[in-house]
Amino acid sequence: MAGESALVTTAADAGLVVVAGLCLLCGYRVIRGPTIPDRVVALDAIATNVIAIAVLFALKTGRGLFVTVSLVLAIIGFLSTVVVAKFVTEGDIIVRRE
Repeated sequence: MAGESALVTTAADAGLVVVAGLCLLCGYRVIRGPTIPDRVVALDAIATNVIAIAVLFALKTGRGLFVTVSLVLAIIGFLSTVVVAKFVTEGDIIVRRE
């Protein structure tokens, strides 16, 4: 039983390092992206990586609160991606009818 806990902790630590590195690479793509859609995809990938960090931290610490936080982050990330995609394609987010 103790060996399994140590294995989960080690795997979570390794996953946290990998996901943090991926966040840095996506941050580079957000800054240097050749086109706006590349930057939007990189921001979406960063949101996904932050969700993965929250879930891995929940696995490591055994606290379920971080799973709830990751669900909220997933909803916010999805909505922000939809709004930015609409802004890129149409130029306006909210259209007023007169």
